[in-house]
Amino acid sequence: MDMNFKALTALLISGTTMLASCNNNVSPTKAGNEGQSDSTATEQTPPRSFGHADGQEVLQYTLKNENGMEVKILNYGGTITDIITPDKQGQKGNVVLSYDSLSGYQQKGQPYFGALIGRYANRIANAKFKLDGKEYSLAPNNNGNTLHGGLKGFDKIVWAATPVDDSSLQLIYTSKDGEEGYPGNLQATVVYTLTADNALHIDYKATSDKPTPVNLTNHSYFNLSAGKDSTILGHELSLKASRYTPVNDKLIPGGKLVAVKGTPMDFTSPKKVGAEIAKVKGGYDHNWVLDKKEGALETIATLYDPTSGRLMEVSTTEPGIQFYTGNFLDGTLKNTRDGKKYVQNAALCLETQHFPDSPNQPAFPNVILKPGETYIQHTVYKFSTK
Repeated sequence: MDMNFKALTALLISGTTMLASCNNNVSPTKAGNEGQSDSTATEQTPPRSFGHADGQEVLQYTLKNENGMEVKILNYGGTITDIITPDKQGQKGNVVLSYDSLSGYQQKGQPYFGALIGRYANRIANAKFKLDGKEYSLAPNNNGNTLHGGLKGFDKIVWAATPVDDSSLQLIYTSKDGEEGYPGNLQATVVYTLTADNALHIDYKATSDKPTPVNLTNHSYFNLSAGKDSTILGHELSLKASRYTPVNDKLIPGGKLVAVKGTPMDFTSPKKVGAEIAKVKGGYDHNWVLDKKEGALETIATLYDPTSGRLMEVSTTEPGIQFYTGNFLDGTLKNTRDGKKYVQNAALCLETQHFPDSPNQPAFPNVILKPGETYIQHTVYKFSTK
């Protein structure tokens, strides 16, 4: 999320080029990649009621394409509840962990299933940072640190949702100055788009009237077996990353970028997730430094389930990715889809991001959004079989 966006000069929205500008009037738009046709129009599925939160109705929206792939999203937390895609036998299944009801997403200890994360994804050490000589205090909601935006981050609010068509949904939220301790009125816009090639695009945009740290991501938990395998330890992962940021026992990076070669952190070639996980204390929950051009949209990860044949490719404009193996899942979550027990390593997360604790780490890529600038992030999860 470096504010130098020279490398990312434009995003294609509805087949036209829209330059990043803090003065853009926000309107429903459709995101896609250059040279890629959007899905053929299908009959739009009306949203269904999913309960109420903060005195507002929670709705579940359905995106679909001509191939029969579906993605379901709540306006509560911008949460992805379903990514339904076929395996190599053509059998469809939901490849993300989810709940049967809103109460599942609101239960204590709910680990951010499918949610949009902000104002700052990941951790900020000691729940404080300094900006322009002033110290800001945040909620210490994770071992004395701030995690995923605080006590009521973007994952727990009702976004203003506008369907663009059957395959695209726009969400808007304005985070007020001082909310969760962060400075500035921040307007965040996220557009989910499902394209004809079975790719889910997530386009993020934000502006602020005061300097503020911003780091937005999505926290979906993937299991490409669609639950047929209780863990993801047999999935094969590759990461285009020759370095990572080691962390202390509270998962805060020390500021160094360390080579993965010769360590269990090396996923530069496809490797089973469970191959060396026992050598990593607590399991994988680290930020990898992506080997890519700054701001460019590049494919930086692949995830493959040999049993189902499902393949997921991840592309992003971000400099880092948090690979997390569901280490804290213990089978106790309630209201899970079809009553399933989500045990340790039941799924994994691939959260595209800037590095953890960047507001306190001057050597890390910049995360401060200033007035007159526009935060832009683009991530794609593309599904196929082999």
